[in-house]
Amino acid sequence: MGDELDKATITKAYARWAPVYDLVFGAVFERGRIAATAAAERIGGSILEVGVGTGISLPDYSNASRLVGVDISEPMLRKAQERVAEKRLTNVHGLAVMDAAKLAFADNCFDVVVAQYVITAVPDPEGTLDEFSRVLKPGGEIVLVNHIGAETGLRRAFEMWFAPVARRLGWRPEFPWGRLRKWAARQQDVALIERRPMPPLGHFSLIRYGKIAPETARGGIRTGVGKPG
Repeated sequence: MGDELDKATITKAYARWAPVYDLVFGAVFERGRIAATAAAERIGGSILEVGVGTGISLPDYSNASRLVGVDISEPMLRKAQERVAEKRLTNVHGLAVMDAAKLAFADNCFDVVVAQYVITAVPDPEGTLDEFSRVLKPGGEIVLVNHIGAETGLRRAFEMWFAPVARRLGWRPEFPWGRLRKWAARQQDVALIERRPMPPLGHFSLIRYGKIAPETARGGIRTGVGKPG
């Protein structure tokens, strides 16, 4: 998309964040984390958390769920591995360094894909969402928590002004809802279930997409997945 966020910048930024990430962002993002894990648990089964980071959300899942976590940052993932060992999280079946836009998993193999604060921190958000949909089973859900940029007004102006600094820190603050809307409109087998504002200040959203069974998608019926929030 030419919006100046590349893999090397992201990897370098999150290597710097790894030692202090939980301290800086743990409380700020707590409500979103809890909402995302609760949404994933309603489906349950095999759950892929993309951008698992330090693994701060892993203890929030039930023991019945089978968890796999991936992240582009090896230093962040080392923190996650320490957390899994310390808390004896036997439901975590694997942690791996992996590019969110090139997931090394087969098609249709997870019941839920969770990505918290990830979509604005990857070079190709739409391509990354395509990968989420590819590895998701029909009937499953993509669960996102993310900052959504303002469309107009002072907040939009501030986000545009702050964008060059934010990119050096590893994310893009001006990411608009319109990009997600256009991505979903291009999909034949994905439908929006919910968009719900989250703290702080409602600038973040919990977003849920459902993957429709192939026979339903072919029939052009997209209303059975749920109601958009």
